[in-house]
Amino acid sequence: MNWQDRIVSDKNILLGKPTIKGTRISVEFVLDRLANGWTEHMLLESYPHLSKEDLQAVFAYLNDCVKDGLLVEIRS
Repeated sequence: MNWQDRIVSDKNILLGKPTIKGTRISVEFVLDRLANGWTEHMLLESYPHLSKEDLQAVFAYLNDCVKDGLLVEIRS
């Protein structure tokens, strides 16, 4: 999955937060919903302009962020 085809950042949309291309739905928004118990099915049903491939791109983007160390380190 090439997430760059579906995840974009534009300083004029949501202050440059990564969003799903063609929408104002941010990666952060999708993660917040999932962290609060939403399922992929619930997201796709509630936002019919989203596709399963869009959600896969969110996961691929996050995977690359983790690999590149772009996320905050968790300390115990």
